[in-house]
Amino acid sequence: MPRLFGTDGVRGLANRELTADLALGLAQASAAVLTQGRRAEERRAQGRRPVAVVARDPRISGEFITAAVAAGLASSGVDVLDAGVIPTPAAAFLISDIGADFGVMVSASHNPAPDNGIKFFAFGGTKLPDEVEDRIETYLQRDHLLPTGGDVGRIRRFADAEDRYVVHLIGTLPHRLDGLHVVLDCAHGAASAISPEAFTLAGAKVTLIGADPDGLNINDGVGSTHLDKLAHAVLEHGADVGIAHDGDADRCLAVDHDGNIVDGDQIMAILALSMAERGHLTDRTLVATVMSNLGLRKAMAKHDIRLIETKVGDRYVLEALGAEGLALGGEQSGHVIMTEYATTGDGILTGLHLVAEMARTGKSLAELASVMTVYPQILINVRGVDHHALHSDDHVAAAVRDAESELGDGGRVLMRPSGTEPMVRVMVEAADQPTADRLAHRLADVVRERLTL
Repeated sequence: MPRLFGTDGVRGLANRELTADLALGLAQASAAVLTQGRRAEERRAQGRRPVAVVARDPRISGEFITAAVAAGLASSGVDVLDAGVIPTPAAAFLISDIGADFGVMVSASHNPAPDNGIKFFAFGGTKLPDEVEDRIETYLQRDHLLPTGGDVGRIRRFADAEDRYVVHLIGTLPHRLDGLHVVLDCAHGAASAISPEAFTLAGAKVTLIGADPDGLNINDGVGSTHLDKLAHAVLEHGADVGIAHDGDADRCLAVDHDGNIVDGDQIMAILALSMAERGHLTDRTLVATVMSNLGLRKAMAKHDIRLIETKVGDRYVLEALGAEGLALGGEQSGHVIMTEYATTGDGILTGLHLVAEMARTGKSLAELASVMTVYPQILINVRGVDHHALHSDDHVAAAVRDAESELGDGGRVLMRPSGTEPMVRVMVEAADQPTADRLAHRLADVVRERLTL
């Protein structure tokens, strides 16, 4: 039986794969697992029940799934604070801020509206390790906690959830945003109310697109996966910068005043240099994944900043940050983690600090982003192959060496087997797009020839 939890919680088509029954069961299982330990025992000894924060993005299915989650928790003796529609990083912050025992976010991030997901956060607002997720999955098959009378949980509205989060965001800023015109694309998602409020309170002039969620339009042609409308709006309004979030606002991508995209790698480069200059970049070290652009590696090396590489996935970035107590890491997709202020990727926080750097330096986003040269990158997914044999085939290895020899210091090759299906990912970066395309397709052909099932 395949593992229920994926790389970021449990996801699926709402009311088909992700049903109310499954949401109820997951909530009851999480209550059994996440209320164990000394803290929970001390709370019960004081006559207090465990507390969980529950939140969601605005997709329509979130209403019944959140109701099922809240019912499952309360029926297991957990008091529920319902924070309503807020970003995923806001939920994580609130769990830490009030000392809740754990929390649940109902969201499918950048996926279309028919999908949904459930992700859990531990005490402190941190993501769960695999082994804890596995325990929750195991507890789905067991008898659940079934208290009665006064031991059942209560469900209450978390009335000041948004205000607490906005105050936190503004309090992190090293510089106000006065005089800058920002276009915000909120993906018709969870950032639609909070992001404009935060940027406005920080002093920016704000123009909004993608900020009218109706439960069905989340991520629909807007947000961080569809940047053309944001680029058009920046040019149309003569704005200084555009900031795009995804549906649950844990990502941030940007557009400069000329409509050019500034991706997560470039944002990390800008923030890393700023933090290093101000003495906030711990050990002068940045954490990024193996998919981050060669240009980021070269830019960091030029400025004597160490770069740690992880596997693809923000959870691996978080693990590396925690292992060495580091301050900054992220992904090309716009998951940027600033550990001084957040326990997970936070698109609003990232956007605010990016624009604050523009205000602090008096430079345009284009000028700031020029610290890094973006190398053309092509990724080809080769399906229907024996991905387990990738690293043992001599012909594939020879083809990779030939490509790397041709590229020299002006590019790189990365081949990764899929962890879940018979597929190999072939990525090539080069000084020009034709070279990247040619070598990537050549390598993909070799993989098909040698490894096809």
